[in-house]
Amino acid sequence: MTNPYSLSFVVPCYNEVDNIRLFKRRAFECFDAEGISLEIVFVNDGSQDGTFELLREVVGETDPSHPMQAVQFSRNFGKEAALYAGMEAARGECICLIDADLQQTPEDALRMYKLLMDKPEYDIVAACQVERKESVVLKLFKHSFYKTFNGICTDIEIPANVSDFRVFRRTVADALLSLPEGQRFSKGLFAWVGFKTLEVPYEPDARANGESKWSVKSLFHYAANGILGFTTWPLKVAVWIGLVASLGGFVYLLWIIFEYALRGTDVPGFPTLACLILLFGGLQLTVLGVIGEYLSRSYIEGKHRPLYIAKEHLTNEGRGENEK
Repeated sequence: MTNPYSLSFVVPCYNEVDNIRLFKRRAFECFDAEGISLEIVFVNDGSQDGTFELLREVVGETDPSHPMQAVQFSRNFGKEAALYAGMEAARGECICLIDADLQQTPEDALRMYKLLMDKPEYDIVAACQVERKESVVLKLFKHSFYKTFNGICTDIEIPANVSDFRVFRRTVADALLSLPEGQRFSKGLFAWVGFKTLEVPYEPDARANGESKWSVKSLFHYAANGILGFTTWPLKVAVWIGLVASLGGFVYLLWIIFEYALRGTDVPGFPTLACLILLFGGLQLTVLGVIGEYLSRSYIEGKHRPLYIAKEHLTNEGRGENEK
């Protein structure tokens, strides 16, 4: 496969109708000024605000000298699927993962691309947030996640505060696309493929328009997906919980036998017995739940369903595709 462009932007979109034109204009203006050929691949992840209708219009009116693609999902498959689809469609020698809301600016992407070109020993340039402009609770949650993940996962390490905003070579993209799992966690996958990464500081801008699509619930799900996808540590914890619970039950049994032999009467303690039953029953259900989570993931992966379904694929080179 030939790669006619220097860099491809992969831009996942979910309800970004107010940012599309602004992003396109700033991106091409920035790279045209440097004489660097840029392709933009928008992936519409089931937006409900007319994002793809606008993308159809923008792609149709853009001159082929500014190559653009727009991939429309049949429904919302999630950002990870959108990144995968964008990398599949991209035709650049290098690829940049960047959001449409302009918190991650084309100017920063250009700086990262130049660094990558100037340092052939590196394969990835990743943006690292100097200071997170987030609530204390959210900062604490993210700090706890990175500390927990790196503490329990012995194979890889994810640097804290490194975002998905990255510029990387085609070899890295090919490696990521070769990984078959459907439940993806990009930060972990980048660490797992093992290419040399240069971290550069950046400060995200305010969103051009709209609000963040990430909620505490979605972040918690994303974090859990990362932990379950890259370590079996929860299963080991479940084993230790079972062993400790069994030891506690055995010690309590010995105590009952000893007290019965000492006093020679039945040992009262129905409330204690009921509490122990509830405690050990809860522990058993917890352990079974952890095992069930891993089994459910194996079950889903075993179906070999595609990561996404593209309903429509547009380019400004006179080609359109429809897929079911």
